[in-house]
Amino acid sequence: MEIPIAKIQMIYRKMVLTRTFDMKLNELAAAGEPLVHHSGLGQEATPVAACAVLRPDDYVMPYHRGWAWAIGKGMEPKFILSELMGKKTGYMGGRGGAQMADWNLRILGRSGIQGAHIPITAGVGLSIKMQKGDQVVLCFFGDGPPNIGEWHEGMNLSAIWRAPAVFICESNDYAEGTPRMQTMLNERIAERAAAYRMPGVTIDGNDIHAVYEAVGEAVDRARRGGGPTLIEAVTYRWLGHFPRDVEHYGGYRSREEVDGWKAKCPIKRAGQKLMETGILAPAEIEDIEREAQATVDDAVAFAKESPYPTREELLSGVFAD
Repeated sequence: MEIPIAKIQMIYRKMVLTRTFDMKLNELAAAGEPLVHHSGLGQEATPVAACAVLRPDDYVMPYHRGWAWAIGKGMEPKFILSELMGKKTGYMGGRGGAQMADWNLRILGRSGIQGAHIPITAGVGLSIKMQKGDQVVLCFFGDGPPNIGEWHEGMNLSAIWRAPAVFICESNDYAEGTPRMQTMLNERIAERAAAYRMPGVTIDGNDIHAVYEAVGEAVDRARRGGGPTLIEAVTYRWLGHFPRDVEHYGGYRSREEVDGWKAKCPIKRAGQKLMETGILAPAEIEDIEREAQATVDDAVAFAKESPYPTREELLSGVFAD
């Protein structure tokens, strides 16, 4: 499946914006800003390219790693940061924090429990079928959830119901600090799809073309009533599990391992290919980087200047106090 040139450019812009934003969030967290952020540096290609396949009315069930899925589906950094800082200008008025959602963009609220969103995804897929719609829901997760009971329950229900869902594992080899191979005997997570009689594929998660093609085929299959697909996108996070992670080189990862994956940077790889094919010139790459930095700088200023919600506003929309 070929990616239209305009869409390739959009994917690259969003990847650069995602990384610039992620780096700023790491900087703010290190400076003591009270925000929850699990860095996705190095993993930008999979969620951005996957979301590029979707229609505006398709759904995203996100997880905790980074904000590439958010920017990929259309969220703006200034409103994301405002929400993370608890400001009233955030997507949920400062009441959701990292568990934010945006119904207008069909981004569903993520669960604070890892893996708990898998059976919810099955329910979203069932709802789409009951309403006779042709939307699709993308569900993102990491290496940890496939060893959680709710993951198996949700995958099984999705298969039984032939839910229009695409499950995307951003496989970075670690569940927090635990190597994946210490928690399962499967060589690849995608192998587990066979237990549910659904397709399972492993792809290079740092290659936007591989991601777009695999997700595109899975989405088309889901729309036609073919049911769910499990996609394992092999990638890597450059930093620790979260800002206060005590990881150091010599801890659960080596310097050689991290540096080896940094050499496979998805943004550098995509940018190089765009220049080689003449889709973008070096000067245009630099313009994109400057635009991303300006957008993030504006987001920081906007969020810091935004007011906190009042006591009354904090309870608005809450079912019960």
